[in-house]
Amino acid sequence: MSDRFHDLALFVRVADTGSFSRAGRELGYAQPTVSRMIGGLEARLGVKLFMRTTRQVVPTEAGALLLERARSVLSDVEEMENAVRGTEGLTGVLKVATPVTFGAREIAPRLGPFLEAHPALRVELLMADRRVDLLDEGVDLAIRLGALADSSFISRRIASAPRYIVASPAYLTQRSAPKSSADLQAHDIISGRSPGIDVWTLRDAAGGETSVKLEARLVATSTEGVLAAAAAGFGLAMTSAFACRMEVARGELVQVLPDFTLPTIDVHAISPLGRKPPAKVRLFIDHLVMAMGAADDPALGGS
Repeated sequence: MSDRFHDLALFVRVADTGSFSRAGRELGYAQPTVSRMIGGLEARLGVKLFMRTTRQVVPTEAGALLLERARSVLSDVEEMENAVRGTEGLTGVLKVATPVTFGAREIAPRLGPFLEAHPALRVELLMADRRVDLLDEGVDLAIRLGALADSSFISRRIASAPRYIVASPAYLTQRSAPKSSADLQAHDIISGRSPGIDVWTLRDAAGGETSVKLEARLVATSTEGVLAAAAAGFGLAMTSAFACRMEVARGELVQVLPDFTLPTIDVHAISPLGRKPPAKVRLFIDHLVMAMGAADDPALGGS
């Protein structure tokens, strides 16, 4: 029976990575051993589980059915073992993908209680501003900011924060602060996206909305770069309260157009591990929801 669980775990990893060799490297098997084990599983079940091409390994119809059931079985076994140990008995590795700035400023500082509660569990933070492929890189869950693309992954909102327009005091002394949305056109804009064409939507106190199309003078394709450029006095930037809290507290940035509001940004945790993620994933998401409750809609503390 133990061999069958190993075979199922290997089968799931092959399906997730689309590669016999990659699954083998991750689980410590040589590629021929992976082929032999999958072949044995196929022989035992009497069906083909994968269609093999020169570039990819894709589950067959039977393989897709087994994949759904295998994930559920493996999750149930892990949950059973953890229930016997107690939640403090979580083991293995939890791999979490997160944007760099959000991971460094919001996730990492809140890990302490979770790590203390689960001393046998190792957490790996994959911090990158690119869109990480959860299945290809073996990620258990990812933190995503903003609107979610349509996906078969499960998701849960863990926090929300307003966006602000910010600038350095030095910049505002030189150029004077804008008084209306129309004034933004006369200012240098810092953008986090290439080619640097942004549309900022502002809502006034009466509920009226205005969208302003702005062309950036400076583009920095990371949140840290945008904040550094704004703090250095190179222009106005739009960012979340999560991102700029530290700079505002130090007086390096201040809010511009404080009487206007911008769309909030939601933070989601997403998981590729089926309808019932493992206990380590569910408990970590629960921890983030509780830990970030105080950070929900954080205020800048002044303009």
